[in-house]
Amino acid sequence: MANGQLDPTVSMAALFGSRLKWYREQRGWTQAQLASKVYVSQSRVAQVERATGARPTAELARGLDEAVGANGLLIDLWPHVYRESFPDWARRFMDLAAKAIAIREYAAQSVPGLLQTEAYARAVLRVGRTVTSPEVLEERVALRMSRQERFLRPDAPAYSVVLDEAVLARRVGGDRTMYEQLVRLRRACDHQPIQVLPFISGAHPMQGGSLTLLTMPDRTEVAYAEGAGHGQLFEEPDDLERFNRVWEQLRAEALPEPMSARTISTAAEGVNHGGPDRRALARKQLQRSGGRQLRRGGGRVFRRRAGA
Repeated sequence: MANGQLDPTVSMAALFGSRLKWYREQRGWTQAQLASKVYVSQSRVAQVERATGARPTAELARGLDEAVGANGLLIDLWPHVYRESFPDWARRFMDLAAKAIAIREYAAQSVPGLLQTEAYARAVLRVGRTVTSPEVLEERVALRMSRQERFLRPDAPAYSVVLDEAVLARRVGGDRTMYEQLVRLRRACDHQPIQVLPFISGAHPMQGGSLTLLTMPDRTEVAYAEGAGHGQLFEEPDDLERFNRVWEQLRAEALPEPMSARTISTAAEGVNHGGPDRRALARKQLQRSGGRQLRRGGGRVFRRRAGA
């Protein structure tokens, strides 16, 4: 910022702020006058124009756009401003995932975002370290739900999932939220390859972390490994070969799809009927179905396309 002027090339937030200031001044309004029209404080408008403090919410961006007559420019800029609140690695992963034609995912701790209900997503995101206010929480929830809309389009990516049994055992957001989430998961089993990796499968290379493999339109692949509060993209052939072997190991150790669907149903029933020990129920289901031998080679899974 030189001579009190914000450099709009510094960031998307700076571009948003400079455009807002330009529109405001064209109308001859002070910051206080604009603030009164969008029901925020003058200091909040000053923060937005200077790209300091919290970034504007989607609701505020819409209100500002309408108030100054920006004809949708501020609304169009907002998603880019919002993404700047994520680390670089997270932003790039989000961009790649939005273009992928196939997604294979191992989830270690929680239901994958693409399969979450809104209530479950809100409960998971609420404990995130980067969620600093109720407004930020609702923006994150809305963004996560919007990503699921791609599955409704003709170009929906092929999607397959291996869920650690811990995902079913860990209650998130209370019994009702967890029950509805498990019902959603069970319904998803009718449309997508979903397998459950039971506790008795033992140690594996992704223990403590999650893995996503993306196949891009040009048939190249990208791996994304994530732990608590950090993630890393891998694009080198050696890394991709290693992570593909890990994926094959995880799905081979997981329950076949029909048994996985029954295990998810059992978990939902456990929550709905006062919470019996779901792990014990899952083990009984496994024993009734013939034990570990049936898990080997189980289930239909996403096959990599030729040349992928």
